[in-house]
Amino acid sequence: MRIAYFTHSLASCWNHGNAHFLRGVLRELAADGHAVASFEPRGAWSLANLLRDHGEAGLAPFRAAYPELDPQVYDAVAPAVERAAESDLVVVHEWSDPDLVAALGAARRRGAGYTLLFHDTHHRAVSEPEAMRRFDLSGYDGVLAFGEALAAVYRGWGWGERVFVWHEAADTRLFRPPAAEGPREGLVWIGNWGDDERSAELETFLFGPARAAGLPLDVYGVRYPEAALATLARSGARYHGWAPNAAAPGLFARHLATVHVPRRFYVAQLPGIPTIRVFEALACGIPLVSAPWDDAEGLFRPGTDYLVAADGPGMERHLRALAADAGLRARLAAAGLAAIRARHTCRHRADELLGIARRLRAPALPETVA
Repeated sequence: MRIAYFTHSLASCWNHGNAHFLRGVLRELAADGHAVASFEPRGAWSLANLLRDHGEAGLAPFRAAYPELDPQVYDAVAPAVERAAESDLVVVHEWSDPDLVAALGAARRRGAGYTLLFHDTHHRAVSEPEAMRRFDLSGYDGVLAFGEALAAVYRGWGWGERVFVWHEAADTRLFRPPAAEGPREGLVWIGNWGDDERSAELETFLFGPARAAGLPLDVYGVRYPEAALATLARSGARYHGWAPNAAAPGLFARHLATVHVPRRFYVAQLPGIPTIRVFEALACGIPLVSAPWDDAEGLFRPGTDYLVAADGPGMERHLRALAADAGLRARLAAAGLAAIRARHTCRHRADELLGIARRLRAPALPETVA
């Protein structure tokens, strides 16, 4: 099959977690013998920030980890649409220009032979619904939503059985336990500060409990304003800035545990959608403790694959227990890793995508969705 994916950026993971999952899925599809191409706009925001901070050297980890992936850059919408014309399957990420989204749909309506899917991996459908409704999806065959709660929103917009739940997953070719165990110490948190969507939660469930438990904390990520850096300094956390996603397995391997602090929209309005770091951490065999989060779809087994803290004191108790009990750490690591390998790898998601494409493959377009 000839597969084209339009993304904000495959080359850059600077504040762009979706790149993690897409790299793994596209690599699996290519390994299956499919002709895979990815397209991204010149001057993409994520890539521009990466190059500003780190220059061309910032791209070296991606190129070393994914030599089989060669993102193609486009300058204008029309040529980009033309380059996808011979594909069998075209997937378009929601962080794409609305003009590109509309143009690909228009080409599909005019008779383009590919199956066309819109891939939504964000909370804007509930946080900015009018912005999402401005996308012209009238020529699309279906929608890929990264959780059931998000899929329900699209069903409410008229997509019915043509919206499919397609969770993110771990690229287990890259994310795996270390070949040989070395020294581990303290906690690690890999995450971006973002737009104050979880600032209070980070203090309650990460900085405060780590400090109270006496555990050193290493923090990696971008978009930390001065106030956030001051918070880290008061907490005694060590801030290291951006870490390429390819480096994350090595970072996990040097620490006792990590923490999941979901953004508010994934707690209150889109329950059941974990961040990509949950999949990646469990795939690396590091114990994980989560702030309150409703695993509404039963992706994992709370209390077995990871621990859940109801509040700050509960998080402190879990962290102290993990620091003191090697057996507990080993049981959590083994259970989480087994869950990933059984159900949540990029290999699984590649197979799911192919199944969706086969189900939708038909010469007639579906009825238009307003």
